[in-house]
Amino acid sequence: MHPWLARLLTGMAMTLQLTATAVLIAAALALPLAILRARGTPWLQAPLRLYVSFFRGTPLLVQLFLVYYGSGQFRPELQQLGLWWFFRDPFYCAVTAFTLNSVAYQMEILRGGLLAVSRGEVEAGLAFGMNRRLLYRRIILPNAYRIAWPALGNEIILLLKASAIASVVTLLDLMGQTRRLFASSFDISVYLWAAVAYLLITYTFITLWRRMEHRLSRHRQRS
Repeated sequence: MHPWLARLLTGMAMTLQLTATAVLIAAALALPLAILRARGTPWLQAPLRLYVSFFRGTPLLVQLFLVYYGSGQFRPELQQLGLWWFFRDPFYCAVTAFTLNSVAYQMEILRGGLLAVSRGEVEAGLAFGMNRRLLYRRIILPNAYRIAWPALGNEIILLLKASAIASVVTLLDLMGQTRRLFASSFDISVYLWAAVAYLLITYTFITLWRRMEHRLSRHRQRS
């Protein structure tokens, strides 16, 4: 076994854990916010637009630094609130920054999917006597996710690759382990192996995501 393999595999596991945690939390937060955006709730439009503009218009690295280093400026207050244990951990800071960033992207992707749902299908559901909750569960959300699925996959891939910046806050993800191995060996090939690992993760994800997309759209292909 190559001496680097165990550490690179450990880094891959950390990268997957970081990305998956951020994506899942972001997905749970983005859906209700996307619904509010699509429905045009007046008093929420301005703050949500500001949120989206900030997190889509600034570098993810800056956002990570604001969470990781910025929280240190409020250490006494966070200690009083019992939250310092969370913000002193680079993993939790990275998850927080990546989640906030991904919420902004997923919210807009889902908003587009919601607005693209056929009005005729919605009216058909209303004609069958569906209430709003049933309408969202049976018609609007399934169709919105089918429409948004490819774009959501692209967002996850971008976040996966961007997760490499977590290494700058001492997190030993795949890139963090790679940087440490290079610092001890000065062997540039370790970065090549890291690139292969990222490529393997990305290709596997794309394959699985496309299969899921195919299953979601089978009824449309048959028609």
